Amino acid sequence: GTVVTGTLTGGVLAVDDDLVIEPGHIAGRVRALETFGESRPRIGPGNRVAVNIVGVDHHALTRGMAVVHPEQWRPARVFDAELTVLGHLGHTVSRRGAYVAAIGSGEHPAQLRVIGADGIEPGTSGWVRLRVPQPVPLLPGDRFVLRESGRAETVGGGEIVEIAPVRTASKARPDRSVDRVIGERGPISPADLEALTGERRVANLGRWIVAPEQVAGLSADLERDVAEAGPLGLDIATLNDVSREVLAIIEGVVVVAGRARLAEQADPLADHPYLAALCVAPFAPPAPDGVDRVELRELIRRGLVVERDGVWFSAEAVDQAAGVVAELLRTTPDGVTVAQLRDALGTSRKFAVPLVAELDARGVTRRRGDLRIAGPRLPRAGDG
Repeated sequence: GTVVTGTLTGGVLAVDDDLVIEPGHIAGRVRALETFGESRPRIGPGNRVAVNIVGVDHHALTRGMAVVHPEQWRPARVFDAELTVLGHLGHTVSRRGAYVAAIGSGEHPAQLRVIGADGIEPGTSGWVRLRVPQPVPLLPGDRFVLRESGRAETVGGGEIVEIAPVRTASKARPDRSVDRVIGERGPISPADLEALTGERRVANLGRWIVAPEQVAGLSADLERDVAEAGPLGLDIATLNDVSREVLAIIEGVVVVAGRARLAEQADPLADHPYLAALCVAPFAPPAPDGVDRVELRELIRRGLVVERDGVWFSAEAVDQAAGVVAELLRTTPDGVTVAQLRDALGTSRKFAVPLVAELDARGVTRRRGDLRIAGPRLPRAGDG
């Protein structure tokens, strides 16, 4: 294997641990650990350590790379920091310059942008945004030294305060507040928050951490959307996972059959007149002329109405037809014709054909030539 050396600044390494080397996201596994010539199965932070890593070509490694556990970090190319400029520097620090950021044991070419000002005077501090060529594993609180290679001088040093900021530099207002990070990023998982800030928090909305003001805003938007959806309600399939979690905590809103509506609104489909019309003539059903198309689609989605080949049946009619077929097949197990089923239901071929097609689709019957024989879901005779 390949042997790398350095100081273990945090966490614990153990033999057989899976590792990732950054930048580059090079995966490997710990074969052996050694500190000061002594083999160890496990080593804690603060120790100098030699790590024998399996699966990594030493030609792919350079000085300054970091060994980390997978998924524990969110390597980033961009970070905000507080920079303190050395007092003896003879000029203002601005975005102009060939900068190099020394982070850990690595040195990275960096583009610098001063936030909220044109520059930082010698002996003072200011906020900056740094951009490096490759993603680097970082955490707020990590220290760095900034050099300017064109003048061959050390500019100053500072502390990283945010990893992979979401706001543009012109709108950024960096500080050390984790609450600000949550507010700017919107819903964030506890694992992502810990990887980005080093702080562990418990989810407060489903599996996410969400700022209280964002929860309030989402709640207000959803209440408005539900109210505007009318009595039929808002189709929750149109909502993302976060909105569904918010919906569950809004008082006065109920979810029925996948639709959210105000609790005081009656369900317009509970006693829909078209259902009553279908029940009056189950095997010669009327067409849904005059029925609102949205309501009709919802009746079908809920399974109250069944559409087959341009004919609409009540769910009860299909179940009754399945029972009639079961009784026919009990007496004629070799199969029945569409005409036999038509006569048994007292209907016409116009309705019998699509009804049989629905029974075939459900596995109640199977077609064999001109006959219908028992399918795997045929009910027992008498159950219908």
